[in-house]
Amino acid sequence: MSEKPILRIKDLDVRYYTDAGIVRANNQINLELKPGERVGLVGESGSGKSTLALAILRMIKPPGTIAGGEIWLDDIELTRLSEERMRQIRGKDISMVPQGAMNSLNPVMRIKDQIIDTMIDHDLGLSRAEMEELAIEALRATELDPKVGNMYPHELSGGMKQRACIAISVAMNPKVIIADEPTSALDVITQRQVMETLGRLQERLGSAIILIGHDMGLMAQFVDRIAVMYAGWMMELGKIEDVFTNPLNPYTQLLISSLPLLDRRGEFSGIPGITPPLTDLPPGCVFNDRCPQAMAVCRTAMPPLREHEPEHLAACYLYENGIKVTEERHDEAVRAQ
Repeated sequence: MSEKPILRIKDLDVRYYTDAGIVRANNQINLELKPGERVGLVGESGSGKSTLALAILRMIKPPGTIAGGEIWLDDIELTRLSEERMRQIRGKDISMVPQGAMNSLNPVMRIKDQIIDTMIDHDLGLSRAEMEELAIEALRATELDPKVGNMYPHELSGGMKQRACIAISVAMNPKVIIADEPTSALDVITQRQVMETLGRLQERLGSAIILIGHDMGLMAQFVDRIAVMYAGWMMELGKIEDVFTNPLNPYTQLLISSLPLLDRRGEFSGIPGITPPLTDLPPGCVFNDRCPQAMAVCRTAMPPLREHEPEHLAACYLYENGIKVTEERHDEAVRAQ
């Protein structure tokens, strides 16, 4: 896997200007994605995951705006492109597998025509016969019978619809695939089949994947690295095995502890409280009002996302150079600086 990132996000800020106030949906987000890599974005609803995906695709609509930062695809800075230039990149170089297949497919168009429609929109200079052949290849790649191309969405099962959405997304061999909760509303067997299909397809194309979801268990099985988000901020970022074996941020710890375990059947562990409104965040660390390990310093300012272990970053005052500290020791370290 090449060391040069295919996608780089630097200090990204996304805001929505509403009558209720400014909604800071993404704050100083930094993330890199290497070719062929799988990165998961996880967090509760309202954490900013889907907003980040829309920002990468330049699909933030008013009253929202990209207020700051940069998004690089190879050597192209996406936030500076014209809408027409971005339209050509969207779907061809960066594609998205939508969350709800039921609502994403045109109910009055055959599946094959919906795949071809994407190619026509990008003016690939291909004949109708060539585009039909590419559409059939996309269906086969997602393990759908080519006959499905002549069917309408209402004739397909939920899993087949999701695969059809994947086929539309990968028809032009994108460099980056953003999958926004691609298995939501599917039963567990179909979820596994869809994720296996997506994984095999990604390996075949050599694309990088950003997987968005709530399911920490699914992330553990699928991604190489994981980014934990909360209230618009990135709280932790690291290799999946490092984050699961040694989660640094208390929010990550609580997310992992909420997973059901076979030896604790019938016992469920949740996170007390709810995600705060993004127009009225608590002072200091955005998680301090729900955090069981909060210290006085946590109410002063949002901690920076820093590397505490090799390639393992966390935004938390509980650690200094990877070592967990007490409140007294933290205050001494601050005074020494």
